[in-house]
Amino acid sequence: MTPELTYLAYSIILLFVIVFIQASSGIRQHGGVTMANNRDNLPAPNAFAARAKRNVDNMRENLWFFAPGVLIAAIAGISNQWTILGAQVFFFARVAHAITYLTGWPFIRPLFWFAGVIGCALIFLALFGILV
Repeated sequence: MTPELTYLAYSIILLFVIVFIQASSGIRQHGGVTMANNRDNLPAPNAFAARAKRNVDNMRENLWFFAPGVLIAAIAGISNQWTILGAQVFFFARVAHAITYLTGWPFIRPLFWFAGVIGCALIFLALFGILV
């Protein structure tokens, strides 16, 4: 498995972790029995549960930029210092983004989001032969 695919796998594991955090926050707020039911009339989530949901949504959205680039690189047999760096930057930026999102730290969180975008850009620039 290429390093890029390894970081894609790590990113999926990260998604599982933050989904678990989101689910746990719902259980803490509403209780396990309530969350095991249909949840039609839940009250609004508390601040942490709302942040956890937005964090999961944001990770899902960003995986749509990262995963195709990594998969295209794998299929095309492209793996170089730029694709590897892009995958590393994306993954570690997403870890930092999740931490800052869940803790509610303002201003720095968008910088980590942008770093993840840069990681994706590195991969695509390498795919198009701009970074060799």
